[in-house]
Amino acid sequence: MTETGIRRATIEDVPACARVISTWMDETDWMPPELPQEELEALIREAFPAREIWVAGDPLDCYMSVDPKAGKVGALYCLRTGQGIGKRLLDKAKEGRQSLWLTAHEPNRDAQRFYRREGFVEAGRLPPEPPETLPVIRMEWHA
Repeated sequence: MTETGIRRATIEDVPACARVISTWMDETDWMPPELPQEELEALIREAFPAREIWVAGDPLDCYMSVDPKAGKVGALYCLRTGQGIGKRLLDKAKEGRQSLWLTAHEPNRDAQRFYRREGFVEAGRLPPEPPETLPVIRMEWHA
């Protein structure tokens, strides 16, 4: 781990990344189960070569995936909240970029507040795209 506890993921981290998402879905009362952990793992493994994936925790309990070509934060899940890890992950995503975008589930008010504190603004609302079942809010950040 680095001094901030954040490091680039390796392919060996993929199962733990899928576990973080699966655990978050299980612990979030408004989140319907969308994909089983095995399918999440397959999707992360498939996307791994084209993404910047950052993780934190030992055992791993925070995960962020960035699509560098699209400038999109595709995933940011932390099972430990209130310790600044999400902020440090987003700071890592912002490094060397002038803009980023992401989507937050419409019912996830805590995430929306967090992203606003980090300089993101709402840029529109979108219907769910399968396998998603909840509408999302597009949020953008510009340096």
